[in-house]
Amino acid sequence: MTTLDQYQDQFSCIRISRDENGILLIRLHREDETLRWNRDSHLEVSRMLPLVASDPDNRVVIITGTGEYFTKFELTAFGPPIGGTRHGHTAQSWDPIMSAERSLMSAHLSIPVPVIAAVNGPAHVHADIALLSDVVLATPRAHFADESHFWRGIVPGDGVHVVWPALLGPNLGRYFLMAGKPLEAEEALSRGLVGEIVEDERLLDRAYEIARKIAAYPDMNVRYTRDLLTRRYRRLMADELGYGLTLQGLSAVAAAETNRAAEEAAVR
Repeated sequence: MTTLDQYQDQFSCIRISRDENGILLIRLHREDETLRWNRDSHLEVSRMLPLVASDPDNRVVIITGTGEYFTKFELTAFGPPIGGTRHGHTAQSWDPIMSAERSLMSAHLSIPVPVIAAVNGPAHVHADIALLSDVVLATPRAHFADESHFWRGIVPGDGVHVVWPALLGPNLGRYFLMAGKPLEAEEALSRGLVGEIVEDERLLDRAYEIARKIAAYPDMNVRYTRDLLTRRYRRLMADELGYGLTLQGLSAVAAAETNRAAEEAAVR
């Protein structure tokens, strides 16, 4: 078990607070602006979620972003991978990423209390952080995309291959991951991915309204409902995540080898 003081101030890209009702607010950011998803933020979120999950004083969790986007992917923000080469990943450099991805997905779903996502803008990478939540609120500006995988020549295997077909259905989920068409807020609402569209200035207020109602119910009701409603996703991740990450890693290493060969050919 953890306590809030053990993790509240550990992270540079995550601001954490909790009110008197036990509602924990997680705000993703980069220097108080939009979080750019990179190696460091990836590892921080993966470290943070298990700590949140093991804190018994959390009654409801709200996750939101900062600024214009919920999460934004920028290739140049990643830099050379740890243990890799300037061309990209090696097998050795992929290992800690696999571990972080497993932690991110499993810890999110193991949070034992309801999770509310307040999607303040476009979610271009790891939109599953929002969409795996029990209640998803979004502003009219929000849209959802997966910019960090197939479009870059990388297998979409870090959980998105589970989340999107599960939420959209097998055919539309595969289309979304491979065709590159973003899902706008209204379409996300009509397809059941988003529960409500809320104007920007009311987004967090509405999230807290719902959170306070949930927190007022008996503890066993709240926790057991969360456990029951996430069971299917935990089972899917247990079955599919490891294989997906393996194929993603192979494609990342293959991309690095292609980059290296192209550079060597250009030098000759």
